Amino acid sequence: MTRRRSAVTIGVSLKMYFGYDDTIRWCKAVRDIGHTHPAVTHGSTELFVIPSYPALARTRDLFAGTRVGLGAQNLHWEDAGAYTGEVSGTMLAATGCGYVEVGHAERRRMFGETDAVVAAKTAAALRNGLVPVVCIGEPEPSPAAESLLYCVEQLGSALSRSEAMGSTRVIVAYEPIWAIGAAEPAPVEYIRALCAGLRTAAIGWPSLAVTIIYGGAAGPGLLGMLQDCADGLFLGRSAHDPKALEVVLDEALALRP
Repeated sequence: MTRRRSAVTIGVSLKMYFGYDDTIRWCKAVRDIGHTHPAVTHGSTELFVIPSYPALARTRDLFAGTRVGLGAQNLHWEDAGAYTGEVSGTMLAATGCGYVEVGHAERRRMFGETDAVVAAKTAAALRNGLVPVVCIGEPEPSPAAESLLYCVEQLGSALSRSEAMGSTRVIVAYEPIWAIGAAEPAPVEYIRALCAGLRTAAIGWPSLAVTIIYGGAAGPGLLGMLQDCADGLFLGRSAHDPKALEVVLDEALALRP
């Protein structure tokens, strides 16, 4: 039986692929989509975009008057202090962000973010009224049961400081590390098994409203195959062409209850 949903969630992270001008051009195209696409205008699809820091204020202004949400790719675990080069959740919220990405595999691998750091950043996001997009995923293909155990432990660690924040929302982006940047996403049945297992595990955090989306070479054609286990997709390079994003939104509209 297909699980009914209030909305499909589609997120796009631009990472550091675009320069400033290209980012603004892309965001203008998405703004136009946000003004016209019925999946967004009717509210059946939650669409949010995560550009690089320098483009946040301009993107906020571009998205004004649309339902397109704005997020940041990272935040510090403290709200203020002597942390050169860092950005706080307080400032992100004041800039107009509603979302922030936390614990991406690249942050863990390249910048040494530990489970404790991810937990602190998740709590900082919630403390500042931001929806944390908590990224989890196993490092290599494994039997689904083993991968699920790994991901549940990773999620539990990320949310370990979140219960004190009260009733609020978390987006869990399941991204198997071995599928990030790959030519194809993970096998559909594998994704379905992991997302279903994560949804069951999320019952363990009753004060949190948990949305589960899939990332890792996600793109057009995948959403409909995941509709009864995942709430949406977390897109990367596949959405660099705004027309491809429109196709995904068409697919989301088709799932409207």
